[in-house]
Amino acid sequence: MANLSPRRTLPLLTPHKGGRSALTCRFRCGNACAHDVPNTSDNRYFGDVVAEAMSRRGVLRAGALGAIVAGTGVAGAAAATPALADPDDRRGPHGGPKGSLSFAAVQPNTDDQITVPADYRNALVVAWGDPVLPGAPEFDFDNQTAEAQEKQFGYNCDFVTVFPMGSDRALMWVNHEYTDETLMFRGYTDGTAATEEQIKIALAAHGGSVVEIERAGRTGQWKLVTRGSRRYNRRITATTPMRFSGPAAGHDLLKTPADRTGRKVYGMLNNCAGGTTPWGTVLTAEENFNQYFVGGNGVPEAQKAALTRYGIPTNAAIPDGSRRFDRVDERFDLAKHHNEVNRFGWIVEIDPFDPDSVPVKRTALGRFAHEAATTTLSRDHRLVAYMGDDSRFEYVYKFVSKERYIPGHDRHNRTLLDEGTLYVARFTGDSPKSEIDGSGKLPRDREFDGAGEWIPLVSGDRSYVQGMTAAEVLIYTRLAADKVGATKMDRPEDVERNPVNGAIYVALTNNSNRTAAQVDEANPRPSNRHGHILEIVESRDDAAATRFAWSLPLVCGDPGDPNTYFAGYDKTKVSPISCPDNVAFDGAGNLWISTDGNALGTNDGLFAMPVEGRERGHLRQFLTVPVGAETCGPFITEDQRSVFVAVQHPGEADDASPDNPASHWPDGGDSQPRPGVAVAWHSRGERIGS
Repeated sequence: MANLSPRRTLPLLTPHKGGRSALTCRFRCGNACAHDVPNTSDNRYFGDVVAEAMSRRGVLRAGALGAIVAGTGVAGAAAATPALADPDDRRGPHGGPKGSLSFAAVQPNTDDQITVPADYRNALVVAWGDPVLPGAPEFDFDNQTAEAQEKQFGYNCDFVTVFPMGSDRALMWVNHEYTDETLMFRGYTDGTAATEEQIKIALAAHGGSVVEIERAGRTGQWKLVTRGSRRYNRRITATTPMRFSGPAAGHDLLKTPADRTGRKVYGMLNNCAGGTTPWGTVLTAEENFNQYFVGGNGVPEAQKAALTRYGIPTNAAIPDGSRRFDRVDERFDLAKHHNEVNRFGWIVEIDPFDPDSVPVKRTALGRFAHEAATTTLSRDHRLVAYMGDDSRFEYVYKFVSKERYIPGHDRHNRTLLDEGTLYVARFTGDSPKSEIDGSGKLPRDREFDGAGEWIPLVSGDRSYVQGMTAAEVLIYTRLAADKVGATKMDRPEDVERNPVNGAIYVALTNNSNRTAAQVDEANPRPSNRHGHILEIVESRDDAAATRFAWSLPLVCGDPGDPNTYFAGYDKTKVSPISCPDNVAFDGAGNLWISTDGNALGTNDGLFAMPVEGRERGHLRQFLTVPVGAETCGPFITEDQRSVFVAVQHPGEADDASPDNPASHWPDGGDSQPRPGVAVAWHSRGERIGS
């Protein structure tokens, strides 16, 4: 439906940092970089603690690595191998070089298409507006309705995961992170001038989709199933009924005039990365939920500090550029519903095989700008979930269940995420402060590395944070982590465990706000526009351990820049990379990295890098996405014949609009851009990357 109001200058298209467009900054995170950093805690940076840490680093470092070397395998992983391989063991399971990749790197470009290596193919699987539920109409850009959108594939897609149903059928879950109304509707300016129908369409375009897909012949291509009952297909939106579980469920801070029990909530917002459980459900992560609310100035004074810590303005009734969801649903007005914002920012569990199931917000995993919820099993088979808080100077978390996972005991297993211990990470560098000078020069030991510990925040009804109850720790997790001295990181995004070597890999996307005085060994560059990858090896190779060793195998950017690092590999042979966002692994344990906001001036893409053997650090680009898009997902099938990527916000470039589109992906011609999921495969059926 067209907006017939007079065209006005778009608000908040302010100068921005990094490689994102102004539109992305506005709609993705509410222009977070233009506002003050929410974390004003006085937690010391590594540079301030190294001096005292040096006196005990031998104990920490030797203890962690000694225990790791003693480990014999990866608990709960797909393949069990020693965590620290012999550096002379260069052979893989098939006799080739360990972790070898054989594709020719795709060159950086600004083409409005998906580009893959020679001998590979790619195709669209599903895109915004495609029918998902029975009765859904075909997409019509200029005649959209909320009723149609509730049955169609949602807007910007991020996390992708696939659940096999035999060799040729599967269910695919996709997050719909946010909406960009300036690209969705002609003449859109802001939420105040939008029609109510446009606002309802945006609410329906959030959330996630379950769609049934099928293999195309005997290839690695997959297509949307468009015939038959498609009984599993489902849309989750910003208005879908959900429930709370865990220690904070029913707490006063979750109660509102519409829900005096504090146990029922409608919808999920800004779902970014995610994960899966061993019992076959999705864990989807609510991220930048703060930008959807108005009325922050009208909440009680006692609540304003917490709102500010979560990036919610308390000095204005209506923040600039607001989508104004409150115009169709007053719960988004905090002056009327003080606690509604506390009901977002959680990990949400969804059963893709039961279209009638009620999604569950798992409060035991804490509340923050969630990025990912990757699960694995500890040595004693407790469930462990790793999570990042995607904002500048925020933290890395993990949850360890109280009870153990029992294969086949579904009813028991679905209680594991309701009771356990939530931890936050503290990292310590092992080099003198003088050697971490912000230039990117490696310290004397030739590696950015050190030791760390997982600090407990809460366990069941027990709080480890002075002055906060267990429920308060879970609802105001950022404030709790501030109090225990967690380490401020450069936008912790996806956190994944390598199924082959058991190490944990964290994508730290960027942080242009870090100053020279704030650099430390785990965040070694000021004005970090390109980001880096952190590798964690936990004590005794046990996911439940509270001590670990860490290092930075990848410091991103132009390989020709001296402040980049590719695990010591020859930088003349690697691809440039900027702003790592999501990570995944293939069956050989190679690290796959998707990017968001390439600050090098070319399109985002998907990259692959071995993390062991002589090829460690040999990063090369596997694909690029169209103009203005970021690369999300990725998901590599178990048979390694297919890799799925979400193409988020194609055409989201400065000055772009439906009357002046910057991209025509995926339909080509003069069509409007549509976010979607694509799949790439080898034309001869070989494994992805090899």
